[in-house]
Amino acid sequence: MTHTVIAVGREAPFKEIVALMGQWKVSALPVLAGEGRVIGVVSEADLLPKEEFRDSDPSHFDQLRRLSDLAKAGGLSAGEVMSAPAVTVHPDTTLPQAARIMALRHVKRLPVVDAHGLLQGVVSRSDLLKVFLRTDGELAEEVTRTVTALLFPDGAVTVAVESGVVTLGGTIRDRSLVPVAARLTRAVEGVVDIRMDLTGPDQAPPR
Repeated sequence: MTHTVIAVGREAPFKEIVALMGQWKVSALPVLAGEGRVIGVVSEADLLPKEEFRDSDPSHFDQLRRLSDLAKAGGLSAGEVMSAPAVTVHPDTTLPQAARIMALRHVKRLPVVDAHGLLQGVVSRSDLLKVFLRTDGELAEEVTRTVTALLFPDGAVTVAVESGVVTLGGTIRDRSLVPVAARLTRAVEGVVDIRMDLTGPDQAPPR
């Protein structure tokens, strides 16, 4: 996550919010109360209704469907236009969990809060993608240390990585470990895909 976070208070005026987003090149800002408790998030989507309804007669729109947007169109401060409660995560949230929450809730950034709701940082889509910048050597070292060395301590399984794709190869005694190895390897942050080139021992001929 990013620890340096630009945030605003509930009373921050509309134009200040727009200026901060432009200055810091972010699409959303956490809204804080008290000593840093996250009470909402104001995003570009929350600000756009003011322009959308600027020269339109609200009576021409479906009042029930657009009631929230109509209210935001008249908002002058962060507290009046923010989306609340904020969709947040805790510091121990895994990257796959954060990515799933972003997809399900249709948000691009997630404030990271502690047990008291105080802002600790922000995780964004770009943060999630940074793990794929890990080198093939780094991935090979972690897969070897956390997967093959534990499941196959005899060293029978090799690890090869090319462009983030991990290939496990070798002959193993227990084929039931293949799905376990696949799951653990896929869980390593930065792995793009996996290929299993593992074979079992020769079957004894029937008598």
